[in-house]
Amino acid sequence: MPLAFRRIEKMLRYLPLVFKNTLRNRRRSLLTICSIAASFCLLGVLFAMYQALFLADPTPGQARRLITRNRVSLTQVMPAFYKQKIQTVPGIEAAVITMWFGGQYKDEQANRNNMFARFAVEPEDFFKVQVDVQIPEDQKQAFIRERSACIVGRKLADKLGFKIGDRITLVGDIFPGNYDMTVRGIYDSSEDAETLYFQLEYLYQSMPASRRDFAGTIGILLASKDDATRVAREVDAMFANATVQTRTETEQAFLLSFTSFLGNVKMFLFAICGAVTFTILLVSANTMAMSVRERVKEVGVMKTLGFSPGSVVGIILSEAVVISIAGAALGCALAAVLVRGLAEIAGAFSYQLRTMTLTPEALMICLALGAVVGFVAAVVPAWGAARTPILDSLRYAG
Repeated sequence: MPLAFRRIEKMLRYLPLVFKNTLRNRRRSLLTICSIAASFCLLGVLFAMYQALFLADPTPGQARRLITRNRVSLTQVMPAFYKQKIQTVPGIEAAVITMWFGGQYKDEQANRNNMFARFAVEPEDFFKVQVDVQIPEDQKQAFIRERSACIVGRKLADKLGFKIGDRITLVGDIFPGNYDMTVRGIYDSSEDAETLYFQLEYLYQSMPASRRDFAGTIGILLASKDDATRVAREVDAMFANATVQTRTETEQAFLLSFTSFLGNVKMFLFAICGAVTFTILLVSANTMAMSVRERVKEVGVMKTLGFSPGSVVGIILSEAVVISIAGAALGCALAAVLVRGLAEIAGAFSYQLRTMTLTPEALMICLALGAVVGFVAAVVPAWGAARTPILDSLRYAG
């Protein structure tokens, strides 16, 4: 231990020299730091996206909810009576039929601000299942009583200026026709406050009687999150031999399934992270190689003055690590700002992305990776400089 402490103490004495050498060519050092920062900014955003999509814990409400849909595809409907059968499974507190409406509001093709999610729901059961939705009781009852009523999330209301009593017209595409609604409530939710909900009965009444017995998805509220696996298995087994079979999964898994439309997102993120890390390594290696070539004679003088090869290697490696960590820290700071902005503008279909944040763990990984990249980039030039004989170093004319 005393020997290790002496080595650490010896290296600490070289810190002023290390910091001074990192700034000997300020323009190159600054450009290198900025290049590394740009790469680590992208890396930090990718880490935040991966964390939000695949590692984030579900909210208490999400942990207790399951979603049942047609096993073939989300675009295929199920018979509405499936809800009553599902409710007979032990461990289920409530269930609600939900139907994606689609349609258009005003000129949303030209103005993307007018794009938002719209769902037809059973109002009373909706509030039983969506325990995260908070709305004043009078507004809740007004939505339940009035067939053409709708409620909107507070973020959506603030963005588009919706107020209680406003009239909204949606033009259907999946369900053709004009649907006139009145805003009867503005809800708050920790999960989603950018969606419009209206009564499923209003949608049914606009269609022929023969086409009203359908459900897009059936939301399920569990008595305990520990029952999720069992209930999902029992629900799907109930319709295993039916004409329309089902697939039941947690709400978090259901929302995550939308990313599969883009392909293998995990592989994409890993591939991009690998490419970014390789780019950082090339930038750092090139910088350190140039720096060492400029200082061959200086290294010879240092060794003449008594610096050991190990000390020379340690000093050069320390310079590279300092520059790389500085770039990583700057990149993480930029990534934190960018991630916050991306989380704010994430659409209504990307709840996971709205939870994006650069966690302390991701920050530490970035800084550690910065140190590793600096070390790996400089180890070959540093070792070469330390092994160069003193006379060859002093005669070097480069």
